Amino acid sequence: MPLTASSYDQLCQAARDINLLQSASAVLGWDQETFMPAKGIEHRSRILAHLSGEAHERMTSKRFGKLLEQAEVETKRAAETSVAKSNVTQWRREFDRATKLSKKLVEENSKAISLGQAAWAKARGESNFAGFAPHLEKLVGLSQEIAGRWGGKNEPYDALLDQHERDSTAEEIDKLFTALRPHVAKIAQEAVAKSKAEAPSEKAMLGNCPVEKQQTLNREVAESLGFDFEAGRIDTTAHPFCSGFGPGDVRLTTRYDERDFLSSLFGVMHEAGHGLYEQGLQEKEWGLPSGAAVSLGIHESQSRLWENHVGRSRAFWEKWYPRATSLFPHLRKLKLDQFLLGVNRAEFSFIRVEADEATYDLHIMLRFSLERRLFSGALKVSELPDAWNAEFEKSFGRTPPDDRRGCLQDIHWSMGGFGYFPTYTLGNLNAAQLFSAAMKKAPIRKGADKGEYAPLLGWLRENVHAPGSTLSPAQLMEHATGRNTSTAPYLKHLKARFL
Repeated sequence: MPLTASSYDQLCQAARDINLLQSASAVLGWDQETFMPAKGIEHRSRILAHLSGEAHERMTSKRFGKLLEQAEVETKRAAETSVAKSNVTQWRREFDRATKLSKKLVEENSKAISLGQAAWAKARGESNFAGFAPHLEKLVGLSQEIAGRWGGKNEPYDALLDQHERDSTAEEIDKLFTALRPHVAKIAQEAVAKSKAEAPSEKAMLGNCPVEKQQTLNREVAESLGFDFEAGRIDTTAHPFCSGFGPGDVRLTTRYDERDFLSSLFGVMHEAGHGLYEQGLQEKEWGLPSGAAVSLGIHESQSRLWENHVGRSRAFWEKWYPRATSLFPHLRKLKLDQFLLGVNRAEFSFIRVEADEATYDLHIMLRFSLERRLFSGALKVSELPDAWNAEFEKSFGRTPPDDRRGCLQDIHWSMGGFGYFPTYTLGNLNAAQLFSAAMKKAPIRKGADKGEYAPLLGWLRENVHAPGSTLSPAQLMEHATGRNTSTAPYLKHLKARFL
């Protein structure tokens, strides 16, 4: 249905103007984590708070609300699949949530996040939870206030989950994890035992891995997957992440271990998965829901697909192992079969981002449990280190030796990212299902067998990236694979790889 008035077009321009402010904030946030001098944090926090407040004020303005009402009338009779109608529906959702928050609260939360991230980085380096605890108290309190104003379906934590994964609830996540946990726990136990018996020692995989050589391999691999370095770059940070600022500018970050090149390489492949999604969004739709990623569960499916289903596969290393051995000669003592056993070694480790596929979801379930208890009032921030260690002991049979390898290891809480962690397991499930569906296409399968991934990226561009947020996460999975998210492909993948 052609629009008879310009309200929708004006709304598109207003949304793009708001996104320009958000892009500016994202650039400054990236700089804070990479190159900003430590003493700049107080001023940076004020800048980011101001930009967040300005974006919020525009989003909640009477003009935006009026344009939204008029655009809803204009698109009322449009087909359900209409991009305009989908965008208007998403703007209504965002507007209704935004108007429940005051500008002061948004600015206060933004400033707390900036200061919290800096405090977390220092506390993590010192392995000192007490140094971060006051900031976490503040961030939890602000998120509780925000969740209370938004209103969760069944509990306050639902509002935070819904922010990252549209329409999800803690009850649904809990049911999924309860069903998944015994299978994952059994696979993990068997995989760890198998690795102990068959995989080369960790020492055998380590050697002299100069950072500049790691950077060379990382770039070559990311380019081979399709990441466009004329529209992106890689930098160094304490906790790897990907930032998409808009068309032509997607930044990846990683960290380096000069004894283990795989840590950085898999980090880059993970973040490149996010980056490929950002680079695959439709440029003409930028600033609109139709040009934005649909959810973190779908975003994480892209990072986990490239990191694990591609990066830890035999076909990938048949192509790249010769290059790796030329850069890191210590690998020459290992045959490819031995190296692959090392790449896919399963072990109960302390650090989530370095965990293998077989044990990874146990890390996520721990964080989900603790977050839910924090927001129900059953757990205080001061009790978090002991609660973390107790749950870790229950799941992994060992206790973290310090806070750095325990409750301080992740950046997410310092970013106010409560409700984020469950999307990693949703991402694992979605990744396995998407990869399985893609491999049914002969050109994609044949390409992957030769370590060539352009056909796979093309399929993801069409089925996952191009729709933006015009479909819900469930609708997108149905569109791409023919069914809603299921545990079956993921469990099949884990068993095939590890057992």
